[in-house]
Amino acid sequence: MFYYNGEFKENNYISLDINDSTWLYGATVFTTLRVYQKSLYHPLTNWQNHCDRLKISIAEFNWIMPCWDQIEEELEHLLQYFSVLRITIFPDGKELIIGRQLPDNLAKKQTEGIKGLVIIDPQIMRSLPLHKTGNYLASYLALNQAKKQDYDEGILTNFDHNWLETSTGNLWGYKEGIWFTPALETGILNGIARQIIIKNAQFPVKINHWTPEFIADLEAVAYSNSVVEIIPFKTIKINQQIKQYNSNHEAYSLLKHCYDILRFS
Repeated sequence: MFYYNGEFKENNYISLDINDSTWLYGATVFTTLRVYQKSLYHPLTNWQNHCDRLKISIAEFNWIMPCWDQIEEELEHLLQYFSVLRITIFPDGKELIIGRQLPDNLAKKQTEGIKGLVIIDPQIMRSLPLHKTGNYLASYLALNQAKKQDYDEGILTNFDHNWLETSTGNLWGYKEGIWFTPALETGILNGIARQIIIKNAQFPVKINHWTPEFIADLEAVAYSNSVVEIIPFKTIKINQQIKQYNSNHEAYSLLKHCYDILRFS
């Protein structure tokens, strides 16, 4: 079940003109949110921040603004059935809202960590990185390249081999008592989870460029997004080098606390 252009559907299909820019050029903006306690207004659901980010992109692209009251009504209906909702906005103001459940193996990934593959290919960089657009080909290619080699996440890089973000989230690295995350000007999305951590951190956070020299002695590495919260890396492959990390490093509790103070508020 889903909503498209104000209509509730109980199948998996919509009809688009063959010249529609949404599939010809990926001309959409979208956001994916995890619904906590079946409430759009739970502080961790963070609907207002998701909504504001969409509004900023729509305004900058000079697209038609959708009816937000209608979208909220549709979200309120679907959140009774799904724990994760994706809202896509088309240039003409149409909306597509679909739902899914949390990954079955999420708890295992959060506790045991995952394997990451560094993608050494500067062509695989997201288009318009400050906006969450429908052109996600770079992230799609990175994730598929990682999975073909039995890794869980791809890590995107630039021409200088600096790490930028993962195929589905923002990066976090820890050393010398400080958590670091890449700067927006490096060409990454300002994820909602990233914003939550920076805003609620009760520990030192620094925003920087993840050069090969900086990456070399990281003690712990994780990624964040609005659905999975925080997932640590246990292994990251860089070219032929494999780096091992302790997925139970005590520093992860600091990141998780940023969620816990909102989860139980």
